[in-house]
Formats: sequence, C-alpha cells, structure tokens
Amino acid sequence: MEFTTFVFYVLGAILLFAALATITARNPVHAALFLVLAFFSAAGLWLLLQAEFLAIVLIMVYVGAVMVLFLFVVMMLDIDIARLRHRFWSYLPLGGMIGLLMVAEMALVLSGKYFSAEALPGQAMPEGYSNTKELGRLLFTEYVYPFELASVILLVGIIAAIMLTLRSRKDTKYPRVSEQLAVRRDERVRLVKMAAEKEAPAEESQPGGQ
Repeated sequence: MEFTTFVFYVLGAILLFAALATITARNPVHAALFLVLAFFSAAGLWLLLQAEFLAIVLIMVYVGAVMVLFLFVVMMLDIDIARLRHRFWSYLPLGGMIGLLMVAEMALVLSGKYFSAEALPGQAMPEGYSNTKELGRLLFTEYVYPFELASVILLVGIIAAIMLTLRSRKDTKYPRVSEQLAVRRDERVRLVKMAAEKEAPAEESQPGGQ
C-alpha cells in the first residue's frame, strides 16, 4: 500500500467519525468542534487531490470564520439540550431516508464524468499548471450558469435571514431624518440672559460668619 493511499484511508476514517460524532453529540459545543475536525480532514483529502486552493479556502472560510461564529452563537445562547433532543427518535426514519438519498446522489455525481480529472493524485503536473486558474476558468465558462444560480440562492438566503430577524419593537426608537432636517434653531436652542456677575450676600462675604 502506498503512503498516499494510507493517508487517504486515515483521513477518510477520521472524517466519517467526525461526521457521525457531529450529529450524535449531546453537547452543541462538542458537535461544533467535531465539525471543525471534519473540515480539517476534508481539507487533507483536497490536498491529496492536489487542490491546494480548495483546501486553504475550506480551512480559512469554514473553520476560521463560519465555525468560530457558530461557536460564539452556541456558547452565548442558553440552549435547552433536553428540548432539542425531544422526539429525536421519531424523526430518525425521515432523517435516514434523506441521508440515503444524499448518499445516492453523491454516488451518482462521483461516478459521472464530472470527476474524470486528467491529473490524478500521484501523477506529475505539467509545468506552469495552476489549479486555482483552472477552477476559475471552469466556474466562469462551463459552469457559469450554475455559479450564478448558486449566487442568487445565497442572496435570497441572506435576505430571508434578515427578514426573519427583523422585527418591529415598540420600545425601539428610530431616527426620523425628515424631522431632523426640518428642525429650526428656535425649536432647539433657548438663549437665557443673565447677569455676568452677582454680589455675594453680606453674611457670606465675611469669613466665619462675622
């Protein structure tokens, strides 16, 4: 067995273990940490496939930004774990069916022509080859419409998240720009005329009250 094959099986086993632990962990913080481990293992598999750009992006974007945000949110919120586990086993058949459907879809995709790469792991790359440049060329030429469709879906998701969290509250005070611009000086400033100096009373002018 070659060393790259051994590393592939080790990373694959760690990835499967981390994925199962993510969905079975009782503590949400532990689940998020297991998901970080799964991302690191997937990045190692990308490195074996000589896709360094995707591996670095996976670590920087998901591990460095998304999962850190998840951890902050999970640790800041008071999550009732018992309520989350309520009726867990009743939804297990539906979740199992969806999982099997996703496995079948991934098997169809991986066995198709989309992953018939010319440069396989262990094969020498041609001089001047850049997987980042090749990825960009494929995204903006052959897969430009799916790329734009994914962008629109993400934009719709962002707008939906903002609309779901945007609630009108009665105790929130919002500035009214039109009223602020229409205000006059006489309505905001009052000039009070008073003497510049005022003589102190006689009893306070002498020390000791004498």
